[in-house]
Amino acid sequence: MRPLSLLAVCLLGVACHPMDEPSAGDPSSPPAYVGARACSGCHEAEFELWRESHHARAMQHATPDTVLGDFGDVNFRYFETTSTFFRRDDDFYVRTDDANGELRDFRIAYTFGVESLQQYLIEFPGGRLQPLPIAWDTRPAGEGGQRWFHLYPDEPITHDDRLHWTGREQNWNFMCAECHSTNLAKNYDVEGDSYNTSWSELNVSCEACHGPASRHVVQAESGDFASRSGLLTDLNDAGRAVWEMDGETGIARRSELRMRPPIQPEACGRCHSRRSVISANYVFGKSLFDTHLPVLLEDGLYFPDGQIRDEVYVYGSFLQSRMYQAGVSCTDCHEPHSGALRSGADPNAICATCHEPTRFSTTDHHKHGQGAVGCVDCHMPSRDYMQNDGRRDHSFRIPYPELTITAGTPNACNQCHTDRSDSWAATAMEDWYGDTPRYGFATAIHAARDGQAGANELLRREASNGRISGIARGTMVHELHAPFSREIMLFIRQSLAGPDPFVRLGALRALPGLQPELQAEWAAPLLQDRLLAIRIEAARIVSPYRTLLPPGYENAFGSAEDELIAAAEANADRPESHGNLGNIYADAGDPDRAIAEFETALRLEPRSAVVRVNFADLYRRLGREADAESVLREGTALVPEDAALHHSLGLSLIRRDRRKEGLAELQLAYELGPESPGYLYVLAVALNSLGQADDAISLLQSGVDRFPADFDIQWALATMLRDQGRNSAAREIAEGLLRRYPGQPQVGKLLESL
Repeated sequence: MRPLSLLAVCLLGVACHPMDEPSAGDPSSPPAYVGARACSGCHEAEFELWRESHHARAMQHATPDTVLGDFGDVNFRYFETTSTFFRRDDDFYVRTDDANGELRDFRIAYTFGVESLQQYLIEFPGGRLQPLPIAWDTRPAGEGGQRWFHLYPDEPITHDDRLHWTGREQNWNFMCAECHSTNLAKNYDVEGDSYNTSWSELNVSCEACHGPASRHVVQAESGDFASRSGLLTDLNDAGRAVWEMDGETGIARRSELRMRPPIQPEACGRCHSRRSVISANYVFGKSLFDTHLPVLLEDGLYFPDGQIRDEVYVYGSFLQSRMYQAGVSCTDCHEPHSGALRSGADPNAICATCHEPTRFSTTDHHKHGQGAVGCVDCHMPSRDYMQNDGRRDHSFRIPYPELTITAGTPNACNQCHTDRSDSWAATAMEDWYGDTPRYGFATAIHAARDGQAGANELLRREASNGRISGIARGTMVHELHAPFSREIMLFIRQSLAGPDPFVRLGALRALPGLQPELQAEWAAPLLQDRLLAIRIEAARIVSPYRTLLPPGYENAFGSAEDELIAAAEANADRPESHGNLGNIYADAGDPDRAIAEFETALRLEPRSAVVRVNFADLYRRLGREADAESVLREGTALVPEDAALHHSLGLSLIRRDRRKEGLAELQLAYELGPESPGYLYVLAVALNSLGQADDAISLLQSGVDRFPADFDIQWALATMLRDQGRNSAAREIAEGLLRRYPGQPQVGKLLESL
């Protein structure tokens, strides 16, 4: 579950305690939360704007004034389940399926969001709040609204599914709470698997953005303002600058250069981004990387050109934009307290403040009839999430239909002209504007994900362009595919020292393609990075190779490892966090603590394949293969369709010389996970080792066509063909490898042997 208010600027403040009373006279005491009412006296206009905002209504007690859905004994059918929405006096109820699949009456405790849908929260034992998957469409009936609808309309989510609304994967305390309330403390107890979550205000209030305001109130009462007026952060990104129109370009420019990194995108990004929490305590005014780990432009989340794909919100796309590079910040377009556009309902009006309408709002520019399209139609295409919640891409890009043809990215032209082909749109764009496309990093990222030859060099070249956003360059470094040439290795090392944290993050994630000694050596300096997210990512990379650290980095690793552990403990309600702790303690040579963490993870989620695979690997290292088999067989009984469990079980059985059983499990893993080149490769190696070389070669040959960028598959095929004396066929495969991965010495030696 994610925040439903999309364009507002305010942020949450987190502290691990309920609201404290302010200490008026002691400036050395920690600042405390005082509540929105304390702000309203001096900031009446801002308070009134906020009261009607999405943030003010992000979460409310369920009352006749706040509930928008129809609870008049209305039935809603979802596959085999009929839910009923009804009232008892002033309380609101739903009769729907519980965790056992039985119909039960649940009282609605809170509303959740307000536009364009409203969800409803139900209180469960252990302090849990769970959002119903059946939501109310708050749009007017003429727009398809005023109806109940299910967030997963195309697949039956039954009571035994991990995504069922009563389960851990749909829990408000973990998934939603930070971005819908102020001064939230999750207060999770791992032993009892329960919450005692608290907040100072139920909704997203003033101090969610500005921080605890007790010092500010004291200074206001005394009339003696100092040190950011008593607030923890200064959200004024404009400073003394104004936007001045450039008569030659028709585009406004800041009157003075920005002298510091913008604060607002980092603050807003706390909730308006796809990220994970890495600190129990939010730090106002700091980089998002100090408390959260933002995602790169990852496959499945973003298209190759950086357009939003999954529910990633606006932070990642805005950082890519020329607007951001030029100094535009959130409140240049959005009124910070209402969240509305500063220009009112017409987006064209806000664009016109920086883009001269006589030049850009013309048929000569957009090639459509006057008034037929708006700026956002072409430059901020929208996608629907949660079925009806349209969100606009904030990268402000030029539509390139040609990229749709070559890389599968969407384009704004065909989003409107659904009856026309991509080729039609590409031809129209060429006729209008000429053949001058600048696809930038999209071609390189697509080439890497498509397994095209030369992708690494394309990525290196594009990622070296400092005019491209850091989040895009970091993504390209991460997309580099091992094995690496010497030039690519040098580029990765240079990227580790880059000024942009996204680039350093991407470079760290490229290191597993190197030898362990180099991973430890190259990641070591980043254990002392100024940003928490980079330090703990470096510690994660180094952890398995801690004995290979260069001299002098032991203390730095120890400190960063403590921060890595603290980041996992901040998410102690998540099974994967305990799995990560198990890995850390296993790397540290503390098997008892590692086993305890893996057991905790499986207590919270017995079906976690990742945890079971890592747990089994620990048992392997301890020489306890029977225990490894037991952990994995428990998993295959619970989740028989999980390929990773069968793959790990097959390896365990082969290590115990139960080859026939092991081969059957590896075969099953490959059948269950045909999209994984690793399963195919390992199965082929196992077949070859068991004397079934022809079957292994046949399998690998099929893999070459399906996974053309996979080095291991082609290397194994070339060596097996050589071993059969089929040198000509082996040479053909090896030469193809050398073209794809130039400068690889092992391939050169193989060719020499042929």
